[in-house]
Amino acid sequence: MPTLLQFLLAALAALAAGAVNALAGGGTLITFPMLVALGVPPVSANVTNTVALCPGYLGGTLAQKKDLDGQSKRLWYVLPAAIVGGVLGGWLLLQTGEKLFTDLIPWLILLASGLLAIQDPVRNWMTSRLNRPQGGSASPALSSLAVGLASIYGGYFGAGLSVIVLSALGLTMEDSLTRLNALKQAIAFAVNVAAAIFFVFSGQVNWPLAIVMAVGALLGGTLGGKLAGRIKSSTLRWTVVTIGVIISIVYFVR
Repeated sequence: MPTLLQFLLAALAALAAGAVNALAGGGTLITFPMLVALGVPPVSANVTNTVALCPGYLGGTLAQKKDLDGQSKRLWYVLPAAIVGGVLGGWLLLQTGEKLFTDLIPWLILLASGLLAIQDPVRNWMTSRLNRPQGGSASPALSSLAVGLASIYGGYFGAGLSVIVLSALGLTMEDSLTRLNALKQAIAFAVNVAAAIFFVFSGQVNWPLAIVMAVGALLGGTLGGKLAGRIKSSTLRWTVVTIGVIISIVYFVR
């Protein structure tokens, strides 16, 4: 059973992650290293983190529900791909031994930091691309494949998933950035729910910490929603990126 101090640190990290996810993204770069620092084995920390932060994705999806209107056909073919990819990524994580996953941690955190850093350029590229006349959307099969591959990463680690999914949608679909962003949110929710449900039966979830973190993440998400517009998201994003790079360097040195 975790100590009171461990509960407090985990709750504060989840609170910060929930707010960061609501404002800029990248909350996993706060909670995952915190769990490892608290002595949770890396694979278990990643599994616990996925389960704990899962409810926060629901709020983001509901907030953009109106932008999903008219996209039911797309949802029918991208969500199954997201669910399968999320479960497959989760399965791959559980097949990864603690030693190998520990060796991968600095690379995964560095990759996630890089994905977060290019979020604005990706959005700018998509805006300019979608404003130009195109030849139409790619086939549903190609869109599903792109989403499925992105979802495997989401089930395995997850930080920075939104950037990959948005890029996959921008390359295979023609629509406004607002509508594709709403679709991305639904896909990220599906990936995380699928992976979380799969992890529930893995025996790797640290339930006491997961429950405390879930409450913290929900409160943080609410707080982040209220702070939207008062805090510059790009400044917060680069702060998280900097933290992620520092953490990855620490892991590399260790």
